[in-house]
Amino acid sequence: MATMQEVATRAGVSIATVSFVVNGTKRVSPATRERVTAAMAELGFRNNVVARALASKRTRIIALLHPALEHRLGSTSMKFFMSAANRASELGYHLVLWPVVTGPDELRDLLSGGLVDGVVVMEVKMEDSRIERLTDLRVPFISIGRTADTTHLPFVDIDFEKTMEDGLDYLTGLGHRRIGLVIEDLEGTSMAGYAPHIRSERTFRESMTRRGLLPHVVTCGPGAAGGRQAAADLLATEPDISAVIVMKDDSAFGLVRGLSTAGRRVPDDVSVLSIASSDEAGAQSEPVLSTMNAPGHELGKLAVEALIEQLDGAAAPDAELPHLLLPCLLHVAGSTAPAPA
Repeated sequence: MATMQEVATRAGVSIATVSFVVNGTKRVSPATRERVTAAMAELGFRNNVVARALASKRTRIIALLHPALEHRLGSTSMKFFMSAANRASELGYHLVLWPVVTGPDELRDLLSGGLVDGVVVMEVKMEDSRIERLTDLRVPFISIGRTADTTHLPFVDIDFEKTMEDGLDYLTGLGHRRIGLVIEDLEGTSMAGYAPHIRSERTFRESMTRRGLLPHVVTCGPGAAGGRQAAADLLATEPDISAVIVMKDDSAFGLVRGLSTAGRRVPDDVSVLSIASSDEAGAQSEPVLSTMNAPGHELGKLAVEALIEQLDGAAAPDAELPHLLLPCLLHVAGSTAPAPA
């Protein structure tokens, strides 16, 4: 196995410079970093993470907490994860997925063992015990999502309130007045109190009422079957529904099929708009869904940068906590059209 000295000789730099690149303890120029990493690849140099951690008392590992076993890691969530992982790697860190519901006790075990330097929290609830425990333990963290009280919470998040308002502006601009919302049914599960759903439903109800319109909301079970049932429930509530906002990618196809089975053509009779989604998810339906695309790439990158600023001491001691909101952006496709006459 190649040594640091051999890498330094091949790259034409000092062994200290190789150490800076390997351990991320000091910034080096991009050109020098490229020479060192190229020499490492040519010589088959393998960095010993354990030895590095013992020497520096830091692992340069970040844990991303995502309860994937209880709340699937869908295509939209994967964008957050991949963007965060890529940016962490660029900054000299490794990001690992912790795909379980992590309660206060499990968090203590994870952090007390010194396995990670910091934490990114996803799938945040309005009252989230993970956030409370991380705050109590004084562990560097950032959340992709917001609790009800964000006073002492560093976060980046989708602006669900603006996203919903923008979606309703779009649909009412097409002349729609009878509009429904389909959201996932999480009652009785470990994800009850999921903040994105609560914020979106609350904004939908308030905005519809403010516009002088009657809000129609139905919950949706898993998969395509859940989407078909949601279509039936919505039509039973409002037979003349002309537009539906859906916030559940894996059920959107079933929703469209359920409307079709009931004799409603999309988009001629009923428009469908999928929010907090993506072009890729929308393309799985026929017709292709109009979507409000989640800014997963941007938020994953920004979350990691803010956390690493904490870890590397780059953030000023009196700096304000990061509070960043980005809305979903409208992508019009084949599932939305002017309201029927």
